Amino acid sequence: MKKDLSNKTVGLIHASSLTIPIAKPFIQEIIPEVQVMHLCDDTIQRDNLLAGVGVIPKINYFKFTTYAHFLEEAKVDLIVLMCSTFNRAVEFARPMINVPMLQIDRPMMELAVKTGKKIGLLATLPTTVPSSERLLRLVAEEMGKEIEIKTVLSSDAFKEIEKGNVEKHNEILLEEIDKLSKEVDCICMAQISMSVLESRLTNVRVPVYNSGRTGFTRVREILESI
Repeated sequence: MKKDLSNKTVGLIHASSLTIPIAKPFIQEIIPEVQVMHLCDDTIQRDNLLAGVGVIPKINYFKFTTYAHFLEEAKVDLIVLMCSTFNRAVEFARPMINVPMLQIDRPMMELAVKTGKKIGLLATLPTTVPSSERLLRLVAEEMGKEIEIKTVLSSDAFKEIEKGNVEKHNEILLEEIDKLSKEVDCICMAQISMSVLESRLTNVRVPVYNSGRTGFTRVREILESI
């Protein structure tokens, strides 16, 4: 039996306004009674992209910690970072923030590591690849598992969703998932923007995990445990 969480509040920190409408269906399904506060700063993703692959501007870590502090002052019960590219911000902020924090991708990665050794990682932003691979390896190390990562980058898909062409974005990724599923035990979709594919993945060779479903399921578990 689910606990009533109507007295709980979660704060979501977005690096792009694209992720807000993608998160809403999962919020409405999984934590409908929870009060949700969105903080969005599109300059974070802009500056992450401008900095290049493997480089995160220090100011973005500072911004995340500042926004987390604002949410802490607002008395939220949990803070969630909705961006994959600088997921390390949560780790840097933890010593300064007393509220529990979650990287939206981590529950998905924990599930993937439990599923098998060969893990497919599908991304649409090149800047996401190093941070997602790092977090996936960190999760495996903490769980005492050895993994192999097969990464596929589909930049064309992100260009389509930026233009509002959701169907074309989905078609590109479904084709990549079909090919990748022949080589791995499971697949992680590296960004929450890819969670829009969930309803189209009912007939795949291997489990395909998205951070919308797994992330907000973990949000509920954390809030119920508080």
